[in-house]
Amino acid sequence: MIKTFVSSRLLHFKQPAGTSRGVYTTHLSYYVTLEKNGVRGVGECSVLPDLSCDAMPTDRYEALLRKACQWVEQTDGIPYEMLRPYPSILFGLEMAFAQLDANGSTALSETPFAQGKEGIPINGLVWMGSFEEMYARLEEKLRLGFHCVKLKIGAIDFERELELVRHIRERFTRQQIELRVDANGGFTPDNAMERLTELARYDIHSIEQPIKQHQWNDMARLCRESPLPIALDEELIGVNELEQKARLLDTIRPAYVVLKPSLHGGMMGCREWIRLAKERGIGSWITSALESNVGLNAIAHFCAEEFGPRVAMPQGLGTGMLYTDNVEMPLRIIGDKLWFLKNS
Repeated sequence: MIKTFVSSRLLHFKQPAGTSRGVYTTHLSYYVTLEKNGVRGVGECSVLPDLSCDAMPTDRYEALLRKACQWVEQTDGIPYEMLRPYPSILFGLEMAFAQLDANGSTALSETPFAQGKEGIPINGLVWMGSFEEMYARLEEKLRLGFHCVKLKIGAIDFERELELVRHIRERFTRQQIELRVDANGGFTPDNAMERLTELARYDIHSIEQPIKQHQWNDMARLCRESPLPIALDEELIGVNELEQKARLLDTIRPAYVVLKPSLHGGMMGCREWIRLAKERGIGSWITSALESNVGLNAIAHFCAEEFGPRVAMPQGLGTGMLYTDNVEMPLRIIGDKLWFLKNS
């Protein structure tokens, strides 16, 4: 029989993390521990206020999490269909069971990544801020040797953001630096095409979520007419049923989907998105969503399983250095790759 335990931890950012929805300085994560026959598995349930489809007051969330744990104790399994609307809880239970299945090891797969033989290429993430702050962060990512850089845009004057993009292209060709941008819904249907056209001059790999979600017709038009590839991120949040997912992809037809297990249905839900996207010729990659290293470790092993044995496209797994009080885990960023140091 499985026993369950629930705890929480308030994580503190080293630097404020800015998006077009606001600035994060702390982040509350819940941890569910499963114990069976002396073996423990830990999973992280990470919710982002004003973004996650299962964000709710803490007392309600804790009650729901404990109810899910009671179900696990009664059935020794995950109530997948019950938890489809609550992806953060589903993902937390999935990673806890994955560690149980790994006999308590943090090596959650049998991939070259889990064996410490291969690293996963990741993008260097430049958070929103003032022009000077973003410029300094960009220079740091380039100095560290990242070959793919992702800029969060939509917070300062667009012309100043273009200046950052221009700065990269004056120094590096597309072959030297892959450049991605994430608008987090910061454009409007009226100004998006003009801005996409401006950005396209600088050999951008893709732009995530140029306009706010739930505007399917406008987003579909942008995907048809945009001079640069569009990736969906926030658009996928709350679209939890298989038929809904297929209808969204068939209507909007993006170039890519960007998947966060805590937001997009756990590992089960992300596998569905990846399969549906692949059937339609749509690319995908995986990113973390401000989890601690517990969640990041699970996401990295999931990514290695889905896209391995050699992960080619840079993934969004560079969040392990965000917190002053992160959970210790054998993950290290070396150059522009995330490594699992098996023997550390």
